[in-house]
Amino acid sequence: MTTGMSTEPVILDAKELTSDPELAARFGQSAHRILADLVSGGAALGWIEPPSRDEVAELLGHVVCAVRAGDAALRAAYLDRRLVGLGYWLRYTRPTHRPHADLEKIAVDAAVHGRGVGRALTAALIADAREAGVEVLTLDARGDNTNALRLYRSLGFTEYGRLPDFVAVGEHRYDKVFHMLDFRRQSS
Repeated sequence: MTTGMSTEPVILDAKELTSDPELAARFGQSAHRILADLVSGGAALGWIEPPSRDEVAELLGHVVCAVRAGDAALRAAYLDRRLVGLGYWLRYTRPTHRPHADLEKIAVDAAVHGRGVGRALTAALIADAREAGVEVLTLDARGDNTNALRLYRSLGFTEYGRLPDFVAVGEHRYDKVFHMLDFRRQSS
């Protein structure tokens, strides 16, 4: 990884991340900061309240184990050696669903929104899924997350379902929107 002021994010996979002792040592704490800050600001990342350090550590441990088994991909985005985003996908665990994976999380530090970090992370995870032989990559998003939904559509995802008012956050209700990227229908 280069040092100095970079304008484009550097996207590392799990192997690259763990091969740099300094980045690996700070990854869990930095990931927790990003996730907790985003959830505090109302981001739809699967938590109502900001996750604890232990919750994030457990989640990342699970993802890293799945990566080692060939059942996941993890990507981390850095600007000037500072973690500014992360994302991962996991294969479905049911034997009949093994060719498929779910893009579980894309989380980008609010301070760098609009700088292409989410696009770079998502594109790298799509490439990882294709390389891993995933046939269909799915994701779901809260209906009011218009920027994310626009990004996913621009990268080839199509909506395949919607549960109206499914997500309850206090008194507010939001649609749960399902998207898929079918690699079987794309030319190589």
